[in-house]
This record gives sequence, structure tokens and C-alpha cells, in this order.
Amino acid sequence: MQKHLMTTMIALACGVALTGCNTMGTSNIGGLMDSGATAMKAISLSDDDIVKLSNESCEAMDAQSKVAPASSKYTQRLNKVVAPMPSTINGKKAVYKVYMTNDVNAWAMANGCIRVYSGLMDLMNDDELRGVIGHEIGHVGLGHSKARMQTAYAASAARSIAANSGNAALASLSQSQAGELGEKFINAQFSQSQESAADDYSFDLLTQKKMNRQGLVTAFQKLAKLSGGSGGSSILSSHPPSEARAKHMQDRIDAKK
Repeated sequence: MQKHLMTTMIALACGVALTGCNTMGTSNIGGLMDSGATAMKAISLSDDDIVKLSNESCEAMDAQSKVAPASSKYTQRLNKVVAPMPSTINGKKAVYKVYMTNDVNAWAMANGCIRVYSGLMDLMNDDELRGVIGHEIGHVGLGHSKARMQTAYAASAARSIAANSGNAALASLSQSQAGELGEKFINAQFSQSQESAADDYSFDLLTQKKMNRQGLVTAFQKLAKLSGGSGGSSILSSHPPSEARAKHMQDRIDAKK
């Protein structure tokens, strides 16, 4: 896992630094070395570093998004939906907010920042929404969100959007730098195995909380229909396709009958 992550981040760094390599001079070689060093630094980020980056990125994303107020019907509905869900994830308080946008998406960072888009809420009923949120919580609980932030940081730093002081502590990011890091985090895809593991995490969480698990099946079915069966919705766009994931969830339900 770590070896794969390191290879990915170094490739990202080198890919950016080698742009225009036909005219590479001494300064460009130095830039490549700096990018590679930054990629190596990213993989060694501590849990505290990841939380710091997540705090700054989440704050920047909130600032550039239309966040539903407490009085909004979306916020009130989300509060009811997540009431039985975990209040902390890996020791971090879960903080839920709604972004007012037609996009069908949701994501969670390692600091407990969980954001749900109104477009997703319009598409899903409450049980389906819990299933999707459980999936996002799974990415945090299983360490996927940490690895995703490491990869996003490596790619961002390779393009010099993140300050690298060379010290153990990370330098603070500007709002634009934090915002771009947040965008890279959100747009990055999880691996097939990570998506499947997060699906099962949500199923197990719903089972433990004695909540309706059928919503996981119908949520994936809706996403399959939305994306023409390819699973291409931004929220759950990684492999396997949504139809296969719906079947896996139904198989697990049937096995427990």
C-alpha cells in the first residue's frame, strides 16, 4: 500500500517537473529533485500533519462553496439523518455540512469534515443517504482519506502551490493553496479495493446500528442509472461499477436472512 502510494506520488511529481524536458537545464533538474523530495515528504506526513492540511482545505472549500445555513431544510434533514451515525471518527468529531449545488457528491476528510451536496440529498431517500454517508465515513475510518490527502499534497506541492519549509512542521497554506489542495483531494479517485472496503464498512456500520441496509442497494442502483451503469457519478466513480456494488450489498443482506 505504502509502496504503491509512494510510486504514485513520485510519478505525479516527476510528471509535472518533466514538462518541457527537451529544454531542461540545471534549474529544471533542481526543480525535479525538489519535486521528488516533496513527494517523499508527503508520504511521511504524520497524522497531525494530515489533520492540519484537512482543516485548512476544508475551511477553504467551505469559504468557496454555498453552505446551507442551520435554518435550511437540507441542514435540518441532514441532522436527522446522521443523528444515529457515529459522532466521532478515529477520535475526531464528525462535522456535517451541506453544500448547495446540483452536483451528486459527498466526501469526508481525516479531520472529521464531512460534506454532503444538496444534489445528492435530492436524489436519495434517508436510508440511501445514510448508506452513502456510511461509505464516506468508511474511507476515513479505514485510513483511505489520509492516503488520499498524501497523494493530493504531493501533486499540489510538485506544482509549488504548497510551501515546503524543509522543517518537520508544515507551513500554513494560503486560502487559494488550501482550496486547490481541497479540490485535488475531492477529485482524486479511490482504488477499487478501497471503494469495496468502504462499501462493506457502511454495511457493517448500518448493521451494528440496526439501521436499514437496503438503502445501500437502492443508492447504488440510482447511481448506476444516473451514470448509465458505469458508476460514473462523481461521488462513487471508482470501480467496480455501481450495479456490481448494489448486487454485492444485496448478496450480503440475503446471506444474513
